[in-house]
Amino acid sequence: MLKTRVLTALVLLALFMIALVWFTPDAWTVFAGVLLLPAAWEWGGLTKLHVSARALYVLLVAVICATIAALSLGEAPAIWMKARYVSYLAACLFWIVLVPAWLWRAWLPRSRWAIACVGLVVLVPTWLALVDMRSRGAALLFMMMAVAWVSDIAAYFAGRRFGRHKLAPAISPGKTWEGVAGAAAAVGVYGILWAYVWPEYFPPMLEAGIGGKVGMLVFLWLLTAAGIYGDLFESALKRRAGVKDSGKLLPGHGGVLDRIDALTAVLPLAALAYLP
Repeated sequence: MLKTRVLTALVLLALFMIALVWFTPDAWTVFAGVLLLPAAWEWGGLTKLHVSARALYVLLVAVICATIAALSLGEAPAIWMKARYVSYLAACLFWIVLVPAWLWRAWLPRSRWAIACVGLVVLVPTWLALVDMRSRGAALLFMMMAVAWVSDIAAYFAGRRFGRHKLAPAISPGKTWEGVAGAAAAVGVYGILWAYVWPEYFPPMLEAGIGGKVGMLVFLWLLTAAGIYGDLFESALKRRAGVKDSGKLLPGHGGVLDRIDALTAVLPLAALAYLP
């Protein structure tokens, strides 16, 4: 299983890097949409929509993304900017306010269509952030995605080695507070490296001085916390749906949602910080 996971991860990373570095902006926009559509299909499955409704749901996500992309090509930049702000602010409200409250109260919306609407707030801003941040540089997008990857890998190994205290046993029994500590430590090292080696990639609100370096570290820790909430929220959806994985598309990894759960929280929050 570990060999399959590693091989799949390497293939996916290679394909992603080729697209990230070489694709034109228009091709990248389409590529990001292609990445998200299987996730939309899986979200419909977790929502318990029928096959026909799931197909319509995927089409709805595609139409919304295409409409937002069309705004960027139009002659009304103010509308394009407002669309980005509204999308990212909705995602921030969801991940910073609603999800922690829902998980703390062990509550999820009961209506299938309410969860389907939640999926739009999760998936569409993720697609938009992929497009938006790549337009500011492939390196910036990769470095921001690496926050979730570093956190996830560190949490996994720290949890396996030192895990004693369960983080959310009713939602995801395998996650521990020791894993969270490991994620925070690893992202802390990554943040220090970022602050001193790549200060040109700071958000506009942060300067390159000492205060900016500390602010950058805090910012990355906040994104780490958001990523953990993203992971837990998807786990809660899977538990309610009675499934282990969101899908079977990726050998050894489950579904697309299983691989991007943390990124759905990290990327929109990060993209908001980089808006002018």
